[in-house]
Amino acid sequence: MMPKFACLVAASLLFTLSLPVCAEKADREKPINLEADRVSMDDINKVQVFEGNVILTQGTLQLRTSRLVITQDADGFQKGVATGGANGLARFRQKREGSEEYIEGEGERIEHDARAEKTDFYVRAWVKSGQDEVRGQFISYDALTEKYLATNGRGESKSATGEAQARVRAIIQPKGKNAAPEENKGEPLLLKPSGTVTPR
Repeated sequence: MMPKFACLVAASLLFTLSLPVCAEKADREKPINLEADRVSMDDINKVQVFEGNVILTQGTLQLRTSRLVITQDADGFQKGVATGGANGLARFRQKREGSEEYIEGEGERIEHDARAEKTDFYVRAWVKSGQDEVRGQFISYDALTEKYLATNGRGESKSATGEAQARVRAIIQPKGKNAAPEENKGEPLLLKPSGTVTPR
């Protein structure tokens, strides 16, 4: 399966981790539904702007924001930039492939590149997959490599010299051999003697 941690580089306050995440693949084939208070479209430049209580859904994917700008390149690939929303945050949610769990994320700005299959969360960024969480000023998720990159600007915590020190925070739940497998969460398997085998 997928590795849990790729690496951690504390000195540069930068880390990359592979959480067991893969977005629902069937979502790519579903139609995109959009709701907003105002919509403006520029067909020549392939730019669409949605403003006011914007809700985008595509299969299990849902994006809620106050402003969404979608641009399309010559090959038909789209890029979306979501800004604001409730409490100044844009919110993202999508079901994980082969699981009932969801990937959730938020930030003051969320950028998604459909060609690169990459999603970036900016300022007050937070991403949760299952019980694992990452917080920072910037979080990038690459769906092709299934890796996260999280960095932080100057934070509130102080170093030994009293200078502001940036911090990235993560909560990674244990997934060791003591964890119960997903498929064994129901009733225990009962063995019964066969009625077709005769004893010697």
